[in-house]
Parts: sequence; structure tokens; C-alpha cells
Amino acid sequence: MSNWIDSQKGIEVKSTGYNEARISYNGLLAHSGADQVYLHIGSGDPRNWQHTRTEPMQRTTSGFEKTIHMDNQVNFCFKDSANNWDNNCGLNWSIR
Repeated sequence: MSNWIDSQKGIEVKSTGYNEARISYNGLLAHSGADQVYLHIGSGDPRNWQHTRTEPMQRTTSGFEKTIHMDNQVNFCFKDSANNWDNNCGLNWSIR
């Protein structure tokens, strides 16, 4: 997996070890005053997610972060505690 940044949307993905990645979020929800941001994550085809789950992210001085274990392609987006979503205009994000 290669590290990447989408600075316009406030997303950063960094490899933290074998099959692990840290996803950092400082996007729309964080800038709109979200008290909590959740990482919504699934695997497989980006049009047909499998094994979905929603996990809380940790607040940091630069937004929110979550380290995940990856077995294959991972698709993800974000939501806040008021159920507002940031899904990259319906495209979501994916990492391998």
C-alpha cells in the first residue's frame, strides 16, 4: 500500500505496518463542528461493499484518526454522531 493525501478533502492514508493503515480525517464533518466522527468501512468491490462496520475515530489536534487492519481492498467514508455523511460525493474512498 502506498501512502496518499487528498488535502482538498482532508483525508490522509499512511501505512503503519504489515496490513495496517492509519486513516486521518480533517474534512467537511470535522470543519462543521462534529463532536465525533466514525469511519464506515467495508471490503471488496467499491459498488458492492461486504463486511461493513462503523467504528469511532480518535480525536487528535489535527482532526480524527483510526488505524485499521487490511486483508484486501478497503472502501471507506465518514459519518458524524448526527448521521451526516462525507462519502466523497458518492464515490467514497478505497485503498489496497
